[in-house]
Amino acid sequence: MTYFPDRTFPEAAPYASEYFARLNAASATINPDSLNAAANLILDTTKTGKRIYSCGNGGSAAIANHLVCDCLKGIRSDTALRPKVHSFSTTVELITAIVNDIGSEEMFSFQLSSMAEAGDLLIAISSSGSSPNIIRVLELARTIGVRTIAMTGFTGGKSAQIADVSLHVECENYGIVEDIHQSLMHILAQYCRHREIDDPAKLGQVKF
Repeated sequence: MTYFPDRTFPEAAPYASEYFARLNAASATINPDSLNAAANLILDTTKTGKRIYSCGNGGSAAIANHLVCDCLKGIRSDTALRPKVHSFSTTVELITAIVNDIGSEEMFSFQLSSMAEAGDLLIAISSSGSSPNIIRVLELARTIGVRTIAMTGFTGGKSAQIADVSLHVECENYGIVEDIHQSLMHILAQYCRHREIDDPAKLGQVKF
């Protein structure tokens, strides 16, 4: 897929039209089997009482934090599920202490090593897939029995290669990649609730 934007636009409206066209094309590159596998991992982790952790840098950090809301509150609404979800990107005091005293590459892995147990699930979000702290936490997860989902874009980097499930977006525009990662987060949370809702009649009644 070619890089966007690859030319100038005289006005915002045609730029938006091209952006949305590229967004649609990029969304079609996601492997459906990987998406099914990711949903099954989230459901299995929740049903067995294990914990879900998320992490990301920059815009991906915002998605990781948003994921906590939609997976904890959203999935729980009108289901018997009780998700346990935590973002490693959320506490600036802890993050800056780790970066200052230990190093930026350990920003997430230090937290994982303190909190995680075998059977837990890590959702790592990185547009490039090459962020050193994301690669480090995925590598650590493998050694301690934590299952992993990586959301990536661009080439996917090492993150897409080492995660148990790779949700890779073939696109070279950060905005489009992040938009689709955000959508994937919403899709997975809403689908899991849909699968487990106690009364299907409630589907059109509850604001997610």
